Amino acid sequence: MLRLRAVAPVLSFALLAAGCSSTPSAPSSDSGSSQPSAAGQSDSIAQASDGASMASCTPADMQTKEAGTLTVATGEVVFEPWMKDDTPENGEGFESALVYAVAERLGYQKDDVKWVRTGFDEAIKPGEKDWDVNIQQYSITDERKQVVDFTAPYYKVQQAVVAAKDASIKEAKTIGALKSAKLGAHIGSTSLHYIDDEIKPDAPAQAYDDNVAAKSAIDAGQVDGVVFDLPTAFYVTAVEMPDTTIVGILPEAEDGEAMGMLLPKGSPIKGCLDQAIESLDAAGELKSLQDKWLTAGGDIATLER
Repeated sequence: MLRLRAVAPVLSFALLAAGCSSTPSAPSSDSGSSQPSAAGQSDSIAQASDGASMASCTPADMQTKEAGTLTVATGEVVFEPWMKDDTPENGEGFESALVYAVAERLGYQKDDVKWVRTGFDEAIKPGEKDWDVNIQQYSITDERKQVVDFTAPYYKVQQAVVAAKDASIKEAKTIGALKSAKLGAHIGSTSLHYIDDEIKPDAPAQAYDDNVAAKSAIDAGQVDGVVFDLPTAFYVTAVEMPDTTIVGILPEAEDGEAMGMLLPKGSPIKGCLDQAIESLDAAGELKSLQDKWLTAGGDIATLER
């Protein structure tokens, strides 16, 4: 369905570990280093600098909401390529497959993973949560870290502009060419922040409750373009709205952007989840999941600043 690899590389978490005393806080990249053996992977988890050992990172010992169960929240509706058929339980789609890969690293069976649904903004609010971890393309930001925690990053984010094929901005080569355009994005998303902070268009950005509404705005001609994360932009243009096109990939934001699984503030299982993600990256499995699910068609140019 989607034809060419997305061009959003992931930096090596080994580099992150070298730069931090405990939990990584920046995205990783694909380096050309050799991968450790399975035994080496276990050793690296057991010796993680945050002090959590393999013994404490088992279903019997992890302090989850329900003993022996990993309760994972995701969106009230989920979309490809992140999850397939609005069914996170099937393990299809990048984030669904990632959750099961992390769970397996920690010793959980597939039936030990319990899925629940939450709103995007609801999960970021302070207070008690009825889940252990929430995954729905949350970008790690300092503002959000005031009230929730994040795991080690699992994906480095790039943004892209989607527009109708006959849109006036389709030939844009620079961010400056977008300043006079009417642009929109999902409310509360980093895509919306990118418009405000990086593009700084003349007209205020339009905020939509979800990506479905944003895509409808393109159809109705209410906006010239909508900003999505790159994998979503690929999927939207290839499958859901084939009459649209990706105008270009937006240059990386000044402060960068990476996705992490969202956790309740002070979560006792953060260290274990971090170790599992780092281990998947070291084994090359994180990149394999990205190559499998975050793919699409066409050579897309990056707009200049």
